[in-house]
Amino acid sequence: MGNCLGSSAKVDTAQSSQTTYASGISKTSRSSVPSSFTISSYIDNSSASSLPTPRSEGEILSSPNLKSFSFNELKNATRNFRPDSLLGEGGFGYVFKGWIDEHGFTAAKPGSGTVVAVKKLKPEGFQGHKEWLTEVNYLGQLHHPNLVKLIGYCLEGENRLLVYEFMPKGSLENHLFRRGPQPLPWSVRMKVAIAAARGLSFLHDAESQVIYRDFKASNILLDVDFNAKLSDFGLAKAGPTGDRTHVSTQVMGTQGYAAPEYVATGRLTAKSDVYSFGVVLLELLSGRRAVDKTKIGIEQKLVDWAKPYLGDKRKVFRIMDTKLEGQYPQKGAYTAASIALQCLSNEGKARPRMTEVLATLEQIISPKNAVRPSQAAQQPVPLWRSPARQHRSPVNLIPIASPLASHRQSPCVR
Repeated sequence: MGNCLGSSAKVDTAQSSQTTYASGISKTSRSSVPSSFTISSYIDNSSASSLPTPRSEGEILSSPNLKSFSFNELKNATRNFRPDSLLGEGGFGYVFKGWIDEHGFTAAKPGSGTVVAVKKLKPEGFQGHKEWLTEVNYLGQLHHPNLVKLIGYCLEGENRLLVYEFMPKGSLENHLFRRGPQPLPWSVRMKVAIAAARGLSFLHDAESQVIYRDFKASNILLDVDFNAKLSDFGLAKAGPTGDRTHVSTQVMGTQGYAAPEYVATGRLTAKSDVYSFGVVLLELLSGRRAVDKTKIGIEQKLVDWAKPYLGDKRKVFRIMDTKLEGQYPQKGAYTAASIALQCLSNEGKARPRMTEVLATLEQIISPKNAVRPSQAAQQPVPLWRSPARQHRSPVNLIPIASPLASHRQSPCVR
């Protein structure tokens, strides 16, 4: 689900790519956890009831919100896990496209019923039982329009599978960094940023706070209308309670996205997620990856390269994605850059809360701040290209948690 960034400083820099699939694909430790393993429970903020904590594995797997599938049912749903049903592959295993009956949730003929994504873990893969169970626990209880829906699971012998709603447009990473003829327009980028911010705000403001801990472009999935949902909850943690200010934990996450104080100390707070959001917002603005080893010097690390330009209205255009061809509102771009700069503060306490980030992003797309295409065409934003941008080199992906459809390479984790 996320690679370990712990004190050993082992960071995965494996390259990979993604396209269409469905839900959170993960990649991490090979932990094996006995059936007595317990984890904290989390609750849907819109629900008035509270859930017992901690919950046993039996309680987690008996969730009334989830369907327990047999292995044979999922074999039939995916046509025996045939290669032409494969959507993606990662360190955890494989994701297959499947079909189930929308009423009884039994296997359906291909092309009929409801399309789903079936994640099948490799027994020797990087996602262990603990992360698998954590994901079942969270997504079996948390429900929000901007969280991917977990339909059910299979735990049979050595087989561990998860069944998610299918997200036809795949991951944000795929759309943002691919070399396609149609780059994401400004309006879609802001739509995705706002939806992702809503998802994080929901988690942070839940009655029992949830820290996502693996916020990145590959974990933001898109439906047919580019509505964004967060996926892959294997690294999620319960937030601090009582008078505690943080949660002390093993450092997990992805290079380039993890907050510096968390990497240095293992102290996790909701503000750690805010930092990661700032990185993704910067990726949306610039069209650059958080870490890109194909670039030279400071440009390899997006945050280090972009920070000097974010707080200056006259320089923000230098970090803007040239694929936008100036088709964005200058005021909106500067506002978004300013939000990113606040989120990327080296001091966690200085970062805004996600509800504040969300409110500011929503102002950017309000009608009074919108710029008509004709205005953008008449007053194009000046563009600037660095030498590195003029010489395009192969994309270098950082560790991912979600493989997507046409690219079937294996990211790994540790």
